Amino acid sequence: MSFEKTDWIWMNGAFVRWEDAKVHVLAHVLHYGSSVFEGMRCYATPKGPGLFRLDEHVARLFDSAKIYRMEIPFSREEISKAIQDTIRENGRKACYVRPIVYRGYGSVGVNPLNSPVEVAIAVWGWGSYLGPGAAENGVDVCVSSWTRIAPNTLPALAKASANYMNSQLTKVEAITNGYAEGIMLTADGFVSEGSGENLFAVRDGVLHTPPVSASILGGITRDSTIALARAEGIDVRETQIPREFLYIADELFFTGSAAEITPIRSVDKVVIGRGRRGEITRRLQARLAEIATGKAPDPFGWVQIVEEVAA
Repeated sequence: MSFEKTDWIWMNGAFVRWEDAKVHVLAHVLHYGSSVFEGMRCYATPKGPGLFRLDEHVARLFDSAKIYRMEIPFSREEISKAIQDTIRENGRKACYVRPIVYRGYGSVGVNPLNSPVEVAIAVWGWGSYLGPGAAENGVDVCVSSWTRIAPNTLPALAKASANYMNSQLTKVEAITNGYAEGIMLTADGFVSEGSGENLFAVRDGVLHTPPVSASILGGITRDSTIALARAEGIDVRETQIPREFLYIADELFFTGSAAEITPIRSVDKVVIGRGRRGEITRRLQARLAEIATGKAPDPFGWVQIVEEVAA
């Protein structure tokens, strides 16, 4: 997975050099995981850099912060502007965008309320999240031995850093055992999601995906995929998926801002379908890419162009 750093990071209203973007060693976030964040992509389009579903990502960031009672010291409009300013400041035509809201240095202890809420925004160049060729050839995955966080433990609808300790266990287990990714099951044994992706299964032309009640993050690429599929006349069902359904699916794929739409070639060494990207996966991939990169009309209003600012 390629990673290309940039020059500037926006921190609490000002730009600092990449190397100087630091927090105190006693910042609350380092000890207790008290942060929420977003991940979104900006694509090169004929009209300039295009942010994919900026408003929805910013809205989810504020929702995540609200769940954890973190009062963001900037408005939604200010955060949206800062994201665009950061892309411009780094001269990026395309990039991955990471806004993060975290509790900084204030007091040491589980109680977060005496630690200041701070905000940073970074952008960088990021290629295929699950490896070169994954979008065409698919990836090999396993069902993780680690269960997805259960309801009323950690809130899955918040994109909180603490949730990704669960994801790290899944990811490390998968990589250690020779897989690209792992799929977590819910506490009652149904399919939830990957370590950083939502999941879809195709069977007899019908698209299935776990519901929000399966402890998934409400993915924005997931939502986009559902909208695209329905526009294409594909039947979409948000429903509980038993583990064994994965093995007999005609197609499987992950969705996410980083992963985009990535086909799954096998699960637990069981070949899925014909062992290559399926036709519905390919169609949805192509449609999403055409809209995001400005090669086709955007009927959903998903792409926001980062406008040039006069010197």
